[in-house]
Order: sequence, then C-alpha cells, then structure tokens
Amino acid sequence: MEKKGSLAEAPEIKEQMLRQLRTAEGHLSGIRKMIEQDRYCVDVLKQLAAVQGLLGRSARILAHAHAHGCIRTAIEQGRGAEAIDELFEALKYLGHL
Repeated sequence: MEKKGSLAEAPEIKEQMLRQLRTAEGHLSGIRKMIEQDRYCVDVLKQLAAVQGLLGRSARILAHAHAHGCIRTAIEQGRGAEAIDELFEALKYLGHL
C-alpha cells in the first residue's frame, strides 16, 4: 500500500503533538537529573508515569487523526481494509491491543 498522509494535513494536531512532545522531553530531562541526584524512587516513578501519560495521549491523538484522515481517504480509494489492518498493527506496538 502506498502510504500517504501526514500531520502536514492537520496543522492543529501537529502543533498539539509537538507541544506534548516538548513537555515530555522536559520531563525526561528532569527525570535524568533526578536519577543523577539519587532522588527518591517513588518521586522518579511519578515523573515516569507523567511522561507515559503524555506519550499515551499523543498516541491516541495521532491514531484518531489517522483514522479520520488517512483511513477515511483509503476507504474512499478502496484501500480501507489494508489501512485498517495497518493501524491495528501499529496499535499492537503501542500496547493498546
């Protein structure tokens, strides 16, 4: 299947994801410093959970945008089953299935 579509077609989603990823990067930097400073394990675990939450939300936003954009287009072009299978395969890697 030829893969078309990107976040360039959804600039508001792209900006939202970039904001969330920048936030996650900041958290990760802070976590690294916490570990270097031998901070309390539970505090580090809480920060790791915060980053996982951000990444999970980002994945859901992207999957939703993909379904409403790329998959909709694929269905209109008669390639829907292939596109849906591809999405489910990606979701398995994310642990959502």
